[in-house]
Amino acid sequence: MTNVSLVTTFILSGLPHSPELDTFLFGIFLVIYVLTVVGNLLIMLVIIVNPHLHTPMYYFLSNLSFVDMRYSTVTTLKMLMTLVSPEGSPISFSSCVAQFYSFDFLGSTKCFLYTVMSYDRFLVISYPLRYASMMSGRTCAILATITWLSGSLHSAAQTTPTFRLPFCRPNQIQHYICDAPSILKLACADTSTVEMVIFVNIGLVTLGCFLLTVLSYMSVVHSILKICISAGRGRAFQTCASHCTVVLCFYVPLVFIYLRPGSKVVDRIVAVFYTVLTPLLNPVVYTLRNKEMKKSLLKLKK
Repeated sequence: MTNVSLVTTFILSGLPHSPELDTFLFGIFLVIYVLTVVGNLLIMLVIIVNPHLHTPMYYFLSNLSFVDMRYSTVTTLKMLMTLVSPEGSPISFSSCVAQFYSFDFLGSTKCFLYTVMSYDRFLVISYPLRYASMMSGRTCAILATITWLSGSLHSAAQTTPTFRLPFCRPNQIQHYICDAPSILKLACADTSTVEMVIFVNIGLVTLGCFLLTVLSYMSVVHSILKICISAGRGRAFQTCASHCTVVLCFYVPLVFIYLRPGSKVVDRIVAVFYTVLTPLLNPVVYTLRNKEMKKSLLKLKK
């Protein structure tokens, strides 16, 4: 990657807040980070050690837990560093590139995983008798590989043109992570082409995955309405509602930040929803509301 930048180090300014709140916010986000990592690690451990959970749903869930754990590490840890640095947290140019790539890679992979997981729920509810053959182990492995490769390509398509720009303006990044809108504001060249590439790239992935997820859940709801037993309908609706809540908490802030012109201070606050809260919500939604996972956790405790 060729770059004629005069900037060798960036400064991450962090969340907009009063200095008096540094200790309080640090404590809150540290607890969230620890709970997120421990929660997702537990999910992965339980799925690995319990043969009864070696099914497509839990296979994709373990992938999601790994993504969430890494995603939280990439974002929340850097936020914590900005809270203990009143002047802002310094990050080298190469580290900023790495964080930018990792952030986009994990975020887009997460989008694809949500889509695959919603498709899996659609198959198990709409085609219960054919589900085992339609979602075989080989199919699961192929789908998981595609999500990771797609996330990698999506991120590379954004990282490469962004960091080929020259950076010679003040190196203060108005964010707690190296993110596209904040980075582009520091470039001393025309960024319209790169902005269009990022807009189209994120737009296609985000809206495409979101629409496919919505279609899958609409089909699931249609199938649920055919269930004769009301208790069965209630449980199925609760599961769908929980999953949809997490998906909306992830997608809505993404659309708000990336699919509109300009970058504002409020973007940093909105970004907390999908960078910090959704990785914490996933273990709660997909584990505490799941009887099989709760039983496996109790066995692991014993």
